Amino acid sequence: MEKSLDEWIREAFQTKEVSAKQYSPLVLAYIGDGIYDLVIRTVVVNRGNTQANKLHRKTSSLVKAAAQSAMIDTLLEELTPEEMSVYKRGRNAKSATMAKNATMADYRKATGFEALMGYLYIENQWERMMYLIKQGLDKAGLQL
Repeated sequence: MEKSLDEWIREAFQTKEVSAKQYSPLVLAYIGDGIYDLVIRTVVVNRGNTQANKLHRKTSSLVKAAAQSAMIDTLLEELTPEEMSVYKRGRNAKSATMAKNATMADYRKATGFEALMGYLYIENQWERMMYLIKQGLDKAGLQL
């Protein structure tokens, strides 16, 4: 079986494996924001070689809080009880910051979505993560 990105990183930098349950929801959201951004950037780049500013605009439209909020709204019925728990913990976490150009409701839902992505990443549930991202984009009507 091929190693996951997380395994490659842990091996290269000699860090230990930690269960996602050991992290706070805001730490899960922090890593989830990065991994979701990487997934979207990868898809956008693979859709065609174009100017970097066009790639950035497309990616930005899909990773902003409003888009993530719309995605999670369409996915709630599909989440497992564990995933719902992670999402709610992220959504309800008290953050010291707020995204620009986002309502507080969208920002909180986006934080929950990012926490869920972070959880799935750390738990090496790549197939589930890709399924939820694709479903969320499709159901929310967000174009890649």
